[in-house]
Amino acid sequence: MDYRGKKAAFFTLGCKLNFSETSTIAGSFREVGFERVEFDEKADVYVINTCSVTNQGDKESRNIIRKAVKKNPNAMVIVVGCYSQLKPEEVGHIEGVDLVLGTQEKFHIPAYLGDLQKREKTEIQTTRLADIKSYHKAFSWGDRTRSFLKIQDGCDYYCSFCTIPYARGKSRNDTIANTIEQARKAVEKGFKEVVLTGVNIGDFGKSTGENFFELLRALEKTEGLQRLRLGSVEPNLLKDDIIQLVAESKVIMPHFHIPLQAGTDEVLSLMKRKYSTELFARRIHRIREIVPHAFIGVDVIAGTNGETEELFEQSYNFINSLEISQLHAFTYSERSGTQALKIPWKVDPAERKNRTQRYLNLSEKKLRAFYEKHLGTTQTVLFEAQSNSDRMSGFTENYIKVETDHNDQLDNQLRKVVLKSVLPNGNVEIDFV
Repeated sequence: MDYRGKKAAFFTLGCKLNFSETSTIAGSFREVGFERVEFDEKADVYVINTCSVTNQGDKESRNIIRKAVKKNPNAMVIVVGCYSQLKPEEVGHIEGVDLVLGTQEKFHIPAYLGDLQKREKTEIQTTRLADIKSYHKAFSWGDRTRSFLKIQDGCDYYCSFCTIPYARGKSRNDTIANTIEQARKAVEKGFKEVVLTGVNIGDFGKSTGENFFELLRALEKTEGLQRLRLGSVEPNLLKDDIIQLVAESKVIMPHFHIPLQAGTDEVLSLMKRKYSTELFARRIHRIREIVPHAFIGVDVIAGTNGETEELFEQSYNFINSLEISQLHAFTYSERSGTQALKIPWKVDPAERKNRTQRYLNLSEKKLRAFYEKHLGTTQTVLFEAQSNSDRMSGFTENYIKVETDHNDQLDNQLRKVVLKSVLPNGNVEIDFV
C-alpha cells in the first residue's frame, strides 16, 4: 500500500540497540511513502519502541504511549520492543493502543498497517520465545553524530535478575561479511564514528562459527571508518587479545564498557554471573597496563536480593579500589519470572536508593579524577551540534566530554584540542590547536 502524504513519528526508550532498531523500522516506513516527523508533532502513526529492563522502564513506556494517544487520538498507536514481548496483554490494555508487536514482528510493521484506521480492539502479534530465531540487521542514522551498529541480538546467560533473554531470545548474529557491509553503509551516510551494540556483543559469532575478535579485526579495516567504539562487553568475554587489539588499533577507541553488577563473589553467584571479582580486577589491571589512558565505564546494580549491608560495603570498597572512570549505577528492580525473586534476603527499597546514590557519588569522584588526569593533554574530538543551544559538545577518543561555543562548521568534524579545565557542569573546557 502507498502511504504517501502520511506522517509517522517514533520514540525510543532504553538501550542503544533499541535506537539502532528504531532507525531500521523508520526506514521501512519511508519505503512505503511515510514522512518521518518529530514525536511531539501531530502524526498519522506513532511507534513506541519500549524498554522493560526495570519497573521504571515499564512506567516510562506507559507514559510515552499515553502521550502519543493524547497528541492525536485518531492516530494509529503501535507499541513494540521488550515491554511488548514480555507483557503484551498489559500493553494491549492501555487505552488507545492499536497494535502490540513482538520481537520478530516489529521489523514488519507496514504489513500490519492497513488503512490506518483505529482498531476497535487492540491487535496483539507476538512470537513465543522458543521460535524467536531470525536475526534482523540494523544501524541508527539521521539524529546522531555517531551510528549505533547492531552486531548481535539475544542472550544465553539467563542472569537471575534479568528478563532480556525472555524478551529477545537466544544469542544470534549475522556473518562478519554482512556486518561489514552494514558498517560501510553507515560510513556512506557520513558517520565518522560507529558504536557496536547488541545484547551481549562479546558473544558474537555463536550462530555463524565466527568470533568477536575476528569481527573487530575486519571492522577496523572498513574504508572510511575513522572511529569504532565498543559497546558493553562481558568481563569473561573481554579476553586479552581484544584488549591488545584496542591498544594497537588506530580505529578502535580506547574506551571499555564492562558490566560488573556486583563487587562480591557471593552476590555474583546469586546473580548467576559468569566471572569472579578476581577475574574482573584482572581485566581492569590489564587495560591500565597496556591502554593507560583508556576510559573504563562499569555497570553495577545496588540492593539486589541477597545483598546484605556487609556485602554492599565489600562491593563498594572493591569498586573504589579499581582504577575505573565512571559507574553506571542502577537500583535493583524485581522482575516477574526471574530467579532472583526466590532469593530470601530482600533489601528495603529506600535502602536500595541510598546504595545507588553512594555509587553515583563515587562515580562522580572517579570521573572528575579521570578528567583532571588528562588536563593539559592534546586530544582529538568529534563534535556534535546541540539543538537550540549556543554551545556544542563532543568526545575525545577516550570519551572525555568537552564543550565549546556553537559553530556549524564543527558539526560532525574531528578537531585537535587541548583540555584546559573542568567546567561547573562537569564537561571540559578546551582550546583549539
